[in-house]
Amino acid sequence: MQKRKTAVQFIKYVMVGCLNTSITLGVIFVCKSLLNINPYIANALGYIAGLINSFIWNKNWVFKSQKGYSREAIKFIVGFGLCYGLQFLVVFLLNSTQFGIYQWIILGGFTISGYGVATLIGNVVYTLANFAYNRLITFK
Repeated sequence: MQKRKTAVQFIKYVMVGCLNTSITLGVIFVCKSLLNINPYIANALGYIAGLINSFIWNKNWVFKSQKGYSREAIKFIVGFGLCYGLQFLVVFLLNSTQFGIYQWIILGGFTISGYGVATLIGNVVYTLANFAYNRLITFK
């Protein structure tokens, strides 16, 4: 029963992640392309919007937490920072080690840069680590 609950939470978490990505990219596009806001500010605004969306959906739908917002919001932001740092470290290590010598990788008929593959692996690491952090620390 616990494994099933965790699996359902993870599926919901991934769904929220897809929504966050859409919101982040949408805000960046609107700010940069339609409102002519500086691209770096647009990027920051997009990530802030995605982070707020992620917190609200994860708190209320994925993990169904009834605790106060302030303490969980702080834990959520700390978890984001830690997991982003871990993701960044994975990407950096994969690109500055033996793996990084592969400029391009053919994968299922697609040609992907070594950096692109490292980024995908980093995103998987981020997703798993952030889910675990939020489940065990933020919304426990």
